[in-house]
Amino acid sequence: MTQKNWAIQGILNAATEFLRDNGIESPRLCAEVLLSHQLKKTRVELYLEFDQPLNPLEIAGYRSLIRRRLKREPLQYIIGHQEFWSLDFLVSPGVLIPRPETELLVEEALKLWKRNLFSDSRHPKILDLGTGSGVIAISLAKEIQNATLWASDISFKALALAKDNARHHNLNRRITFRQGDLWQPFSNSSVSFDLILSNPPYIPSEAFKALPPEVRCYEPQIALDGHENGMYFIKKIIEESEMYLKPGGWLLIEMDPNQTEIALHHIDSTQSFSYKERRMDYRKKYRLVMAKKRVDVVSK
Repeated sequence: MTQKNWAIQGILNAATEFLRDNGIESPRLCAEVLLSHQLKKTRVELYLEFDQPLNPLEIAGYRSLIRRRLKREPLQYIIGHQEFWSLDFLVSPGVLIPRPETELLVEEALKLWKRNLFSDSRHPKILDLGTGSGVIAISLAKEIQNATLWASDISFKALALAKDNARHHNLNRRITFRQGDLWQPFSNSSVSFDLILSNPPYIPSEAFKALPPEVRCYEPQIALDGHENGMYFIKKIIEESEMYLKPGGWLLIEMDPNQTEIALHHIDSTQSFSYKERRMDYRKKYRLVMAKKRVDVVSK
């Protein structure tokens, strides 16, 4: 950016033009979010203070943020925050950035709870399998006051961030965090769950190579790559969840719209579930598969 007008309005206009010319999506939004972060002001405050000049340190800091975005570093990693379920969450490199479509898991879980469809809806036991930054478990803990929650992940870095987020929302005593791959943290435990939710890696390995650089170059491949056809973890979760669900317990999994029919057939093949369904996200694409464990199938 060349020097034009170092008041808020001028620098926003210059940054927007600069980002647009360099192929950054939503350049105005990006310029505003980064300047809000640099100045520690809301975006509304920026507009109310359009004529306020920036000092040299503020300008240098803003330029540094713009340079990071030009390298295609995700906006959320730059500012260190992301909203999910109308809550503020910390995000950091090495941990998957929460997506809006994942809110569907929380939404459908709450529908089941409100309809008293858990075996113990008053004090449900809930597992967030592959928790990442912890947004699913924390959002449900906020909504279901009497729930007991567990959250697991293979990544130490993800679990550390999830714990930070739980403390950020004063929920660290409500959620038990476990480290390990899929079911390994619970293999020697007698606990069984009313609800298991998961947003597992489900992008086929070949498709991962074609993802935008913001994702491919910055977000952890381990949290996205579902191997050959993207179904590896989905199938393992379906096959083994019946050992950890209570009779009549529910399984909810996020996946690609093209994987939902395959998942439904796989649920049938286990003969462990009495009910299955898929649900659409806000873009009217099938994004979630849910299944209810048969009441005559015991846990491990």
